[in-house]
Amino acid sequence: MRVLIACESSGQVRRAFRALGHDAYSCDLLPSSDGSIHHFRADALEVMRLSHWDMMIAHPPCTHLAGSGAWCFPAKRADGRQREAIDFFLALASAPIKRIGIENPVGIMSTIWRRPDQIIQPHQFGQPEFKATCLWLKNLPLLQATCQLKKPERDTDEWKAWNYTLSLSPSVDRWKKRSETKPGIAMAMAQQWANATIEQFELF
Repeated sequence: MRVLIACESSGQVRRAFRALGHDAYSCDLLPSSDGSIHHFRADALEVMRLSHWDMMIAHPPCTHLAGSGAWCFPAKRADGRQREAIDFFLALASAPIKRIGIENPVGIMSTIWRRPDQIIQPHQFGQPEFKATCLWLKNLPLLQATCQLKKPERDTDEWKAWNYTLSLSPSVDRWKKRSETKPGIAMAMAQQWANATIEQFELF
């Protein structure tokens, strides 16, 4: 299966699919963090047109879409940054690819476009962490938890540790660390979505 992982520089999801024998490629405006030859440093909308893809998993930039940045939405609406981010998200969603999964944090796309099909957490896939992630799916099933961890009690040291990603100190690569797909989720996508049959699901 030919799989495009759009807007991914970490290679996390791409590696999960390739480990199972799929012809997977990532693309991003940034170079691949792992130096892989299976990465296009280019705009995702252009890479989509380069070849036939059986599936696309996209991680469109969330800087101007995530609810965590709602305090600056008025400025982003005024200067067009938010509109540009929305249009890019919707262009990925409407791509002529039979199977599509789009990942983003909780944000405005739930109201601008439609509610996500699913909201997942890393701790459902073996990662001791809180980070709500929305999934919008086309011809793909809901992801099933693979290793549900017991959540710690609120305000304990363990609970604070589980909020690691959300509480990262400001830095030049903070956005990159926060956006990287966790290994357990990446492997679940590869294992569960690569085996899904189109006939089981309706187009959104």
